[in-house]
Amino acid sequence: MARGGWGPSISGHVVGALLGWAAERTVGDPQLQPARLTVDLPRPTALEPLEVHTRVHHDRKRLRLVEAVLTQDGSPVARGSALFLRRGPQPDGDVWSQPVQMPPVPLETDGAPSTLFMRTYGWGSEVQNPDPDWPREPGRKYTWLHETRSLVGGEPLTAFTRAAMAGDITASLANWGTSGLQFINADYTVILSRLPEGPHVGLASLTHSSHDGVATGSAVLVDPRGPIGSAVSVAIAHSGFRPPPAV
Repeated sequence: MARGGWGPSISGHVVGALLGWAAERTVGDPQLQPARLTVDLPRPTALEPLEVHTRVHHDRKRLRLVEAVLTQDGSPVARGSALFLRRGPQPDGDVWSQPVQMPPVPLETDGAPSTLFMRTYGWGSEVQNPDPDWPREPGRKYTWLHETRSLVGGEPLTAFTRAAMAGDITASLANWGTSGLQFINADYTVILSRLPEGPHVGLASLTHSSHDGVATGSAVLVDPRGPIGSAVSVAIAHSGFRPPPAV
C-alpha cells in the first residue's frame, strides 16, 4: 500500500509523512506549532525495512528546529527539516491574501477499498473529475485527500502527518499537463499557519514553471474551514508514472 507510481519504491508522500511523524514525536510540545517541513528525496526508498533518526539542532524559547533522516542498510535515503514555532496572540489588522474556492468535500458513501492508502478526488484533469459541473479556471487543478490507513501500525494519524503527506501531492497537481505527469518530485516544502482539522486535506494549484527539464510548482493547502498554508515542490523531467496497481 505504500508503493508509489514511479516503480517498486515507497511513495514520496509516505516518506515525507514518516519524517514529519518522527520530528513531531521528538518535539512533543503541543504549544509548538509545526510551521515548516522540507523533505529532500534524493533517491528512491526501497520497499524494505527502514529506520528514522532525529536530531534537535536548535531549542529556543519560541522555536525548535529538528532534522529527521530516513535510512536503509545504514545509508540515508531521505532527509527532512522541521521548524516548530510557539503559538501566541494573533496581531491586530488584516493582511491581503488570494482567496481560494475549493470544490466541496466529497461524500464518502461507497467505503474505502482495503488496499487503498490514500483516497484522492481531483478536479481539473481528465484523470479524475467527479463533478464536471464544478466552476473552475481552465487548467487549474484541485484535489481533496483522505488517508484511510495508519502510517505506523497501532498509531492514529496526527494532523501534522496528514499535512506532511499532502505536501508531496503538490508536484503531481502543479506539474500535471496535457501528456500526464512528466516530472518526478525531488523535494517539497510545506508551510503551515495552523494544523488541518478533520480527515480531509485539500490542495489548489497555484503556479507551475518549467525549463530544460526542471520544474517548480506551488499549491494552497486547505481543510474544510479554509486555507491552512501552502506547499512548493521542485521536480525533474521523468516519464513512466503509473498509478500503483491494486494489491
